[in-house]
Amino acid sequence: MEILETVFVRNSLVVAFAVVGLTIWISYFLADKLTKGRIHGSAIAIALGLLAAYFGGKATGGSTGVADITLLGGIGLMGGGMMRDFAIVATAFGVKLSELKKAGLAGVVSIFAGVIVSFVVGALVAVLYGYTDPVAVTTIGAGAVTYIVGPVTGSALGADSDIIALSVAAGLIKSILVMIVTPMVAKTIGLNNPQSAMVFGGLMGTTSGVAAGLAATDPKLVPYGAMTATFYTGVGCLLGPSILFFIVNAIL
Repeated sequence: MEILETVFVRNSLVVAFAVVGLTIWISYFLADKLTKGRIHGSAIAIALGLLAAYFGGKATGGSTGVADITLLGGIGLMGGGMMRDFAIVATAFGVKLSELKKAGLAGVVSIFAGVIVSFVVGALVAVLYGYTDPVAVTTIGAGAVTYIVGPVTGSALGADSDIIALSVAAGLIKSILVMIVTPMVAKTIGLNNPQSAMVFGGLMGTTSGVAAGLAATDPKLVPYGAMTATFYTGVGCLLGPSILFFIVNAIL
């Protein structure tokens, strides 16, 4: 046991990848078997991660969740800003502006409208719950945009870890709602062709939520919705810690 512990501690980042990989496998298994794909595996994985962070902090009395557990210390590096920003940049490099042009003016407008509306709703909820600090309000509002935009904005503005966690939770709730509600309202809103799927992806923005919702509606629509949803995330990461924060700071 001592030898195993030594190996795990010395190779903590490898252990972190293994633990996260196992968590994702379990999450996608549960999504497939329990929800028939209606709730995306990524949403379950994020929920499990938040729960693990909470109980890890409670058990150790630390401030970095499961990373305070010696054997899982590598998760602190894997889940840090460096890896997160690398993943976001890698995703952005995979997007082609020529593809966005296919969505037309409606697709472009939907992206900006979706980001702004989601941010305003999230910021208003934060204010209603008593938050008055511009950094906290902006971070929570950005979390309502997506659970990626929230942490990016919070880290850029120096928000506390609990505020960033709230932003992730807000984005997660939105993602799950989009997954569940999309097939219910698809017929009513005319979500039955590539053009409407692009606009829908631009308005909702949460890539996992849009992908799962469209998959339950019509799998052929998934690439179109996911394409504009990816641009949505990039626009949110740009606007959150800059223009949107300046507006919130001026108001509050």
